[in-house]
Amino acid sequence: MTFDETLAKVRGIAANQNAEGAPFLAVQINLTGKDGGVFYVEVKDGRVNVEPYEYNDRSCAITIDPANFDKLVEGKLDPVAAYTVGKLKVEGDLGKALEFSKLIKKVK
Repeated sequence: MTFDETLAKVRGIAANQNAEGAPFLAVQINLTGKDGGVFYVEVKDGRVNVEPYEYNDRSCAITIDPANFDKLVEGKLDPVAAYTVGKLKVEGDLGKALEFSKLIKKVK
């Protein structure tokens, strides 16, 4: 999956997400490898925004390869297990990374 396809997929998920009453959350996703890139997911004012930029004042940054990120979004990769075995790295607030993983799971 290319970076643009991944971004479109995440934007599609975000468009169907109801974040009413959810606390502010800003997570930067760093996709590694040849199909990699950077984007952020921001939960603010009841909306989920996805943009292909770095987020300087982020809650946390998650670094993962595109294939594992796709598995994470599809629910085929447990984020805690991925972190434990090093498939997913978190820089910043681990609690916010867990909130992000719960946000992804709510979509299912």
